[in-house]
Amino acid sequence: MALPSHEAADTYVQQAGSACALPGQASGEPCTIVIFGASGDLTNRKLIPALFSLHGSASLPARFTIVGCSRTAMHHEEFRARLREACAGHPAFTVERWESFAASLFYQPLVYDSQPSFVELARFLAELDQERQTGGNRLFYLAIPPSLYPVVAGLLGTVGLATEGNNMGWTRIVVEKPFGRDLATAMELDRRLHQNFREHQIFRIDHYLAKETVQNILMLRFANTIFEPLWNRSFIDSIGIIAGEKLGVEHRAGYYEQAGVLRDMFQNHMMQLLALIAMEPPSLFEADRVRDEKVKVYRALKPFVADGLQENLILGQYNAGRIDGMPVPGYRDEPGVTPASLTPTFAMMRLFIDNWRWRGIPFYLVSGKRLPAKLTRIEVQFKEVPHSMFRDVLGGQINANRLVLGIHPQEEITLSFQAKQPGARVCLQPVTMDFKYDEKFKGPSPDAYEKVLLDCILGDQMLFWRQDGVELCWSFLSPILAACETCRDQAGLLHPYPAGTWGPEQAAAWLQLINEPN
Repeated sequence: MALPSHEAADTYVQQAGSACALPGQASGEPCTIVIFGASGDLTNRKLIPALFSLHGSASLPARFTIVGCSRTAMHHEEFRARLREACAGHPAFTVERWESFAASLFYQPLVYDSQPSFVELARFLAELDQERQTGGNRLFYLAIPPSLYPVVAGLLGTVGLATEGNNMGWTRIVVEKPFGRDLATAMELDRRLHQNFREHQIFRIDHYLAKETVQNILMLRFANTIFEPLWNRSFIDSIGIIAGEKLGVEHRAGYYEQAGVLRDMFQNHMMQLLALIAMEPPSLFEADRVRDEKVKVYRALKPFVADGLQENLILGQYNAGRIDGMPVPGYRDEPGVTPASLTPTFAMMRLFIDNWRWRGIPFYLVSGKRLPAKLTRIEVQFKEVPHSMFRDVLGGQINANRLVLGIHPQEEITLSFQAKQPGARVCLQPVTMDFKYDEKFKGPSPDAYEKVLLDCILGDQMLFWRQDGVELCWSFLSPILAACETCRDQAGLLHPYPAGTWGPEQAAAWLQLINEPN
């Protein structure tokens, strides 16, 4: 039988095309989106631009209303004028498109702990619903400080805005991280939310999960037969996950001083990336089936031994240094930071998943501020060639294969392997197969907040935390946090590193294992 030519192979790939899931109704049902904290940074920088973009691509429901709520006294037109500035830099901005979007924007002043304010909000929403025919469907987005989550959720329930069913439409509430600051506070927040909302109504957002490359981890693993047979302790030596930031604490000192890098990044983003790369294949690509498998990963996390904390955890705090050639201050010199602060801005954690697939394989999780680059990627290091047939020919070590999943700034997948250099001598050279999203898929990629907002409207919880996952992650991290924060030599756990470097010297050996970026 004749082998196909390159042209025939290319034709096959073109004919095969792509496999796409067909949603039942892409834009969802008519609804009202209520944003608490409408005068804040998150609303102006992320939420409204994302909604404007969804409107421009005809992804929002045909009938929708957006109501902003905050303590600031404003009229509808003033609110619209503020938001126009937030959207003016959008690539698709036109006057006509903005006016079409702005016609659905409204504002309602609100005191967050005042029941009469919420009674007035309920009346205003009922009027808008009748006028704009949005079917009683409501999405409440809490873009407010975490301390106000239970207050607002409770008052929504008190005035009847949390109720759904009986021809009242659906009701959903979106909660931003952090979900508590330890296991006890996470459980208390959940108890307060569930006083008025059922689990299917609560959307705990983690925008990291909405990044295209993050979503593609499951597709790479489970839609391709070449990876899953190797995805275990027999073939993989270690896995590294790094989420680095160039920025310092910026204007978030009040929050960051109370949180630190472990609460800010590890309890949510890093644990989600870990679960996606380590989970078992779900029986169906459905929200609860996928989240069931994530929970199994969290249950299998091997607890740290209290007296061996430093064997698996390295903490750091940035000093003054240079970023892109410009001097930047140290963490303790940032506005709002305590001069003798012991808050970590860098953490490198080695953890183990104690199950059949991963027993004994180290996972290295790294995150920090004031690193040389904003970088998020996952590196899968395969084991070395298990025999030495080339020992008399090459005389050296053969580099093991490595799979890199780039999430930011370059969305890509690369696989390195060995190939012989041309010539009479036998010389191996590492080469790379690359797949870059922006080269293959033309056109703008949806912002992470666009994806999560649309999923909230559609009621799809695939990319959102479930409470059992939140509690299991806190169960793992809370003892580590307690050990760090009650240690007699807390300062001794904290290693300084100059801003613009990849962390403390103590982390260099581990960073090398996951291919420290240049």
